[in-house]
Formats: sequence, C-alpha cells, structure tokens
Amino acid sequence: MTDVFDVLSADHADVKTMLIALESSTDAAGGGSSAVLSARKEVAEQLVIASSRHEAAEEQYFWPAVREQLGNGNQLADQAIAQESEAKEVLDKIDKLEASDPDFSRLVTEFVPAARQHIEFEESQVWPDMRQALSPQQAQELGEKITKAEERGPTRPHPSTPASPAALKTAGPVVAAIDKLRDAMSGRGKPGKS
Repeated sequence: MTDVFDVLSADHADVKTMLIALESSTDAAGGGSSAVLSARKEVAEQLVIASSRHEAAEEQYFWPAVREQLGNGNQLADQAIAQESEAKEVLDKIDKLEASDPDFSRLVTEFVPAARQHIEFEESQVWPDMRQALSPQQAQELGEKITKAEERGPTRPHPSTPASPAALKTAGPVVAAIDKLRDAMSGRGKPGKS
C-alpha cells in the first residue's frame, strides 16, 4: 500500500502533466485547429475531474490531519483551502466553456500558475512537517482514506459546498453520484466525447 504522500504526489504529477498540455497547446486565438481545441477541452475536463476528486478528499481527510498534527496546522489548512476554493471557482467556469471561447483560454492562463503555486505550497510548506508528524502507519492509513475518497468523490467542482469534512462526508456521496450520472449521460470525461 502507498502512503498519503505517494497518493498526493501521484495526483500532483498528473495535474502537472495536464497543466503542461494545456499551456503548450495552441488556443483558439492562436489558430488552434478544431482537433487541438477538442483535445484542450478533453484535457480540461480531465483536470476538472481529477482536481475535484483530489480537493474533496484532501478537505475530508488531509487538512483535518494537518490541523490535528501540526502546531500551525490551522493556518496551513486555512491557506490551502482558500487556494482550493479559488481554484474551484475557476475550474467551474472552465468546465462550462468550450475551448473555442476566449474566456476558456483566459481562465486556463489564470489557473495554471495558481495551480502550480498551490502544489508548491503543499509540497514545500506542508508535507515536510507532516512527514515528520505522521508515523508510517498513520501515513499509510491516511493514504488509503484519500484513495477511497477520490474513488467515490465528485467529478465536478462545487464552489458553494463548504470545505468542512462533515459536509463533504454527508453531501459528498450524493453530489458525486449526481456528477457521475451527468457524466454518463453526456459522455463527459470520456476520450473523444468533448
């Protein structure tokens, strides 16, 4: 089994790859072909899905652990959740736009550096102290909880849902089921279906 840092590192690596793909592809204003724009939309959908699952799982399990384990945990968790809340707002807008829309490119351009900054914050400001605070068993248990939460988590950002573990554990399964039903009906998140 993998520990929490392996799980979160893999998530971050996936997101970084998607950010590079979005950043390096030609947008509509730059003359991107319909195939390129379609690919940009697919990558954006995958980014929204991955980020939605990841952030919901962190808010349920990781940030409460940070609050509990670290003396400055409340400050770190509050800062991270504020960053995540801003990201949800932007991702919610991106998810509703076509890649040919000028706002799509503007929002992607806004999101990419903010996402990188958030990842850097977690990896450099939070993880080192959490690695020291958690026993190997605690880190593994937390990794398992986050993995399970991601599997059953929402596939869309829900900026109006409170970032509290209780709210996410209560409303999260219902919201995730609705997201997955909407995805199945629309083909969202499936390659070639954007």
